[in-house]
Amino acid sequence: MKILLVGEYSRLHNSLKEGLKVLGHDTFIIADGDHFKNFDVDFSIRPTLFSNYWLIRKFANFCYKIFKIDFLKLERTYRFYHFLPQLKNFDAVQLINSDAIETYPVFSKYLLKKVFTQNKKTTLLICGDETPIIDYLLKDELQYSILTPFLHNPKLKKEFYYSLKYTHKNYRNLFEFVSKNTSQIICSDLDYKIPMERMGFQTSLIPNPINLEKIQFKPLEVSGKIIIFLGINIGSSIKKGTSYFEEALEIISQKYPAQIEIIISRSIPYQEYINIYNKAHILLDQAYGFDQGYNALEAMAKGKVVFTGAETEFTEHYNLTERVAINALPDVDYLVQELSFLIENPKEIIAIGKRARTFIEKEHDYVKIAEKYLKNWEES
Repeated sequence: MKILLVGEYSRLHNSLKEGLKVLGHDTFIIADGDHFKNFDVDFSIRPTLFSNYWLIRKFANFCYKIFKIDFLKLERTYRFYHFLPQLKNFDAVQLINSDAIETYPVFSKYLLKKVFTQNKKTTLLICGDETPIIDYLLKDELQYSILTPFLHNPKLKKEFYYSLKYTHKNYRNLFEFVSKNTSQIICSDLDYKIPMERMGFQTSLIPNPINLEKIQFKPLEVSGKIIIFLGINIGSSIKKGTSYFEEALEIISQKYPAQIEIIISRSIPYQEYINIYNKAHILLDQAYGFDQGYNALEAMAKGKVVFTGAETEFTEHYNLTERVAINALPDVDYLVQELSFLIENPKEIIAIGKRARTFIEKEHDYVKIAEKYLKNWEES
């Protein structure tokens, strides 16, 4: 098959592409590389003109501040349009989001209509914010979610602009347009499958693909200090409950000053990010999830102990009887308790790390996941 993957947020599409290539399928990604993360793509729509040159960037910022014109979105539109002649005759096209092109919805609809008409079939992947997801989370029916901080404090609305934009009429219309023109909807984990189904959508769950050939597993050794890593993405820190981790680390650093080392990074490129946490024993990911996101899964593949989403729904779905990750909660005392237990019981760190790798091998191997995608595309 000849496959086109539109958009990239977390390296999901890159790992899927690698699995598809192992199976002998020609696969291409068109995206902007997800901003500072700078993921690999085949057709780049990264807005270099309005982001790389100081004077032009200043002009773009001025126009956005005064006239609310986003030249970065306009440049992505132009670059995507430029590639349209090459984006045809694919057997399967997958959008990573209804806003996969990351431009104004009116331009997204125009460009995607071209993509839909010149290719065989298209699938919509739900692996992040989306209109039905946000609609459901605003009902506040789950014990917690990425919108919990906003629901508790509406003054945070500005910080949740990216999520709440999906409730605006233009983005809602974009989602409806995309969903009507795609053959099926796939969710990457339970944090998206649960809301989508409760909003009446029929979806398939295909776990995130992890390229185990590129991620080396090293059994953890605790002979010196226990290293705890917190990677902060400034743009999503509130949604991930990062402040709970920061408070917990302050307490832990005072409680075990001679037994731990704490490493914190802020919004750095993907490759630099993974290199920094390689020596860590424990990685703090997110406090509002039911299931794991991509960063957590890659760390688990390396054998790290990850504080992330691992709720009852997750353990029941995968029939787990032992912990493969620590279920993080938006509760500082709970996080301190769990961290303290691991620091005082280093053998448990080693055991969880081994189980984490085994779990990834069983449920997230990139070639097995690519096979699942192929089956879904062929049957849709």
